[in-house]
Amino acid sequence: MDDLLAQLHDRLRAGLPAEALITDPDVTASYAHDMASFCAAGTPAVVVLPRTVEQVQHVMRTATALRVPVVPQGARTGLSGAANASDGCIVLSLTKMDRILEISPVDRIAVVEPGVVNAVLSRAVGEHGLYYPPDPSSWETCTIGGNIGTASGGLCCVKYGVTAEYVLGLDVVLADGRLMSTGRRTAKGVAGYDLTRLFVGSEGSLGIVVKAVLALRPKPPRQLVLAAEFPSAATACDAICAIMERGHTPSLLELMDRTTIRAVNQLAHMGLPDTTEALLLAAFDTPDPTADLLAVGELCTAHGATQVVPAEDAAESELLLQARRLSLTALETLKPATMIDDVCVPRSRLADMIEGTSAVAEKYDLTIGLCAHAGDGNTHPVVCFDHHDPDESRRARESFDEIMALGLELGGTITGEHGVGVLKKEWLARELGPVGLELQRGIKQTFDPLGILNPGKLF
Repeated sequence: MDDLLAQLHDRLRAGLPAEALITDPDVTASYAHDMASFCAAGTPAVVVLPRTVEQVQHVMRTATALRVPVVPQGARTGLSGAANASDGCIVLSLTKMDRILEISPVDRIAVVEPGVVNAVLSRAVGEHGLYYPPDPSSWETCTIGGNIGTASGGLCCVKYGVTAEYVLGLDVVLADGRLMSTGRRTAKGVAGYDLTRLFVGSEGSLGIVVKAVLALRPKPPRQLVLAAEFPSAATACDAICAIMERGHTPSLLELMDRTTIRAVNQLAHMGLPDTTEALLLAAFDTPDPTADLLAVGELCTAHGATQVVPAEDAAESELLLQARRLSLTALETLKPATMIDDVCVPRSRLADMIEGTSAVAEKYDLTIGLCAHAGDGNTHPVVCFDHHDPDESRRARESFDEIMALGLELGGTITGEHGVGVLKKEWLARELGPVGLELQRGIKQTFDPLGILNPGKLF
């Protein structure tokens, strides 16, 4: 093993600048995992921080020659263990490939390297009157490459969709070091199989994304927000269904349950009534958002809202959104550790998902707060527990699994935007079924016959 490690270091050094290679075990250990709980992580043999496509190709050729696994990483803000190292692997951190190569207002595209931070791109295109909609909650730190790897979503998905809908083309370094381009930079294109979509959400298991062509939209008007308080999650979900059934197109439609509301109140003293069982936030970035908020407010009242508060301007809107932005931070104060699920169900089954999660919390005697991208049915149950308590840790893991089972029973999926990684790999098999799993493994074999790309993830 020592001979292999020495050979690996020597071969990598032959094609990389000294600053791109980290071999100090104390430093490489800090790259071992992302932000997921209950996910095993190994010890990397080396960390590489390339700045060019050629350097990535050199890493993959070396890995193929020596049969060494490669774990690609972005900012490691993921919540499924998809970026966790395996023993003896090369961690390929793409954070130094952080250039915005092009912004075209005419073609409405941006061409970027994988290490570009989501918020940096959003602000850069905003200067051209353009808008990149996908906005994960970690948008100030997460990278576009990581967003592509996990097919990230965000608060705006209800109107604008997720990352997959904005990736037009990719440059990808394959397992053997070859460079492949997929997709296009045109508004249309249906030539051949859609390999671009295949890479989006593949969690680094098929190739290393080194460049992306992203679709942009015209920058919308500033959104206005409405907050509605409900006496139950069921009445809030009835209002959500009515909003969508009537054809409204909110730019944001978010829900917080009573546990989350109380945690936010405790942290930030926001003054939400203790009687509030569910808080619904709706936003519009239409030409006349005031009229849209009025219509949605009337629907909320008709479905049992006890109070409806529309914002009058952008500043008030930000104040109303503060509660939602604080949700995870507030829940993290309740216990030493959290597990964040992201089960997505049909909107029509959202109330069943919330009520079922509450029943799971009671069954396992745990605190589980839930917030949701309610407009698209993507729920985030957050299991709060003491990881120093073995029994409570066991109950937390069992409750997590039961919530995923509930999501599948309701016609949903085990992950809407966080990915599978290590955390949900056994559940992926259940969702896909034996035929689907066999075909997906066949695709993996085609792109990565040696099994060196992010091994142990997904399957």
